[in-house]
Amino acid sequence: MALFDFITGEGCSIMAQHWQEILPIDRYIVTADGLLHDYDRKVLTFLYQPLIGSTCFSLYMTLWAEVEENRLWSESSTHHLLMNLLEMNLKDIFEARLKLEGIGLLNTRVKTDEGGRSFLYELRPPLSPQQFFLDGMLNIYLYRKIGKTHFSRLKRFFSDQQKPSEDEYVDVTKAFQDVFASAAPGSMQYIHGISEELHEEENQQFIGRSDSNPIQIGLDTFDFDMLAAGLNESLVPKKALTPKVKAVISNLAFLYQISPLEMKNFILGAINEHDEIDIEDLRKGARDWYQFVNYDQLPSLINRTQPIVHQTQITEPKTPEEKLIRSYETTPPLIVFKEFSGGVEPSNANLKTLEEIMIKYKLPPGVVNVLIEVAMRKTDMKFTKGFVETIASHWARKQVKTVKEAMELAKNEEHKATESKKTGKSTSKKPIRTELIPDWFDEGTKDTSKEPSQGTNNEVEAKKRAIEEKLKAFRK
Repeated sequence: MALFDFITGEGCSIMAQHWQEILPIDRYIVTADGLLHDYDRKVLTFLYQPLIGSTCFSLYMTLWAEVEENRLWSESSTHHLLMNLLEMNLKDIFEARLKLEGIGLLNTRVKTDEGGRSFLYELRPPLSPQQFFLDGMLNIYLYRKIGKTHFSRLKRFFSDQQKPSEDEYVDVTKAFQDVFASAAPGSMQYIHGISEELHEEENQQFIGRSDSNPIQIGLDTFDFDMLAAGLNESLVPKKALTPKVKAVISNLAFLYQISPLEMKNFILGAINEHDEIDIEDLRKGARDWYQFVNYDQLPSLINRTQPIVHQTQITEPKTPEEKLIRSYETTPPLIVFKEFSGGVEPSNANLKTLEEIMIKYKLPPGVVNVLIEVAMRKTDMKFTKGFVETIASHWARKQVKTVKEAMELAKNEEHKATESKKTGKSTSKKPIRTELIPDWFDEGTKDTSKEPSQGTNNEVEAKKRAIEEKLKAFRK
């Protein structure tokens, strides 16, 4: 099952934003950042495909095939041709393109002129097996995805026995000057005109292979100033935080969601006798800690915030509901959960539940944000796992992908429950519990046949103020 499913019917509003990004008539050219080898196909198939899915894999291989026709550059084509080759709609192709960009396999450039819009897709070679298995991020995600048995099998597939120690052999290799001599020419007549051939021509590009760069999380995403303030200069000198160490710290913080204060403890445990930070010890300490607090589990690769293709609030929000939709589309679920909890960190059980509903039921982050609000308000802020999974499984079957769809579905369910009580369909004689419901429920459940009283106007104003307060909290 793909990570993103195509939405029909009411999902047309999603396509509106997608069509602003790319059209079938837009042209594209494919180039490669150096030669791609047949061995890269195995790396992409066994190491990358489990993380990005078959749709992304098919797109990459198709673009690669177009490049192979002319070695480094493809002919210009329209995206309509790409849709026919892949038998995909343009929305799925656009989603796959974004994921290829995010994982470092594709660079995209766009040019707009009088002739229309054209794209340049530059294929990036995958990491080598050694780079991948020692990456510290992608290998962790792959291990979590395919399990220990298959992970070990792939390591054996991409490795071999270590070569014999060179110390046991004597180097008898001859140097260049020991084998060849440079003879003076008998005449200089053949030298004429050769100077131009010794330089690269203006419109010429040599075929080669560039080095693949591993994924690097931006250093500005981690508060190194707070980390330095927490470290004792006598225990960890500033020179120990080399650029390479900082890059590893930034990746680990993203991978395991580690705060600067928590990272301090791992660094103290990774200092060696030379006052240097051992990168492998640092990685192991962070990994062991994460597995300890997450019941021996490792993190999975999921979208952090609502994917762009599933964002519906693309214009400047004006109404309180539009502002709330925009907030849910651009805020990670963990932040939303903490806001509803008054800034209190979620428990390990809550974190596990959040992770499970995003992975098991494949709900986008923005939809999970709506689910958090509905579940916590209807269960007196308890976030009960059974109740949360009931909603998540229902929304997954309904293929809910956008914040707007989730809010509409929640309002409809509440409206049905209200109507059922009014018509007396509920046969239960037990007292009806008064539940807190989100403010945006009111729009779909209020009775418009009656003129609003003064009391109703006061309630509406109070609800508007509540929404504004909530939005202020999110902006912080």
